[in-house]
Amino acid sequence: MAGAEAPKPPWWLKPANKLFIRLSRLGLSFGGESPVVLTVPGRKTGTPRSTPVTPMTLDGKRYVVAGFPGADWVRNVRAAGEVTLERGRNTERVRMVELSAEEAGPVLRAFPEEVPTGVGFMKRAGLVAEGRPEEFEALAGRCAVFRFDPA
Repeated sequence: MAGAEAPKPPWWLKPANKLFIRLSRLGLSFGGESPVVLTVPGRKTGTPRSTPVTPMTLDGKRYVVAGFPGADWVRNVRAAGEVTLERGRNTERVRMVELSAEEAGPVLRAFPEEVPTGVGFMKRAGLVAEGRPEEFEALAGRCAVFRFDPA
């Protein structure tokens, strides 16, 4: 199971993300889920930075879970607050609200059912051992969880 240190992203993540961004911008899905391209200004340069994310919907609200504690896109979102989401030809501007650990727990608990492809990713990253809902819930306060609100 995961230790106190944040796991490092695997070497293949950046090249894979570039491919996933291209597929998402074409409107294609992979893994049966509907990822979007999240674009946010870099916190230091202001240069737009894009990453694929897979939102989930609970009780009519959309959320996204960061797969790695301390991910660059998370730091950029915290600095910018607003982002652009793209899927195919659809573009949407949203405000991202980071949830407290208490608020994030139920969202994380639902993650394995709502984003099944994310379970294997989180297991390979060493964040969870078996992918049970309670393991994800225990990541509250460690993995950032954001809610998408209208901009």
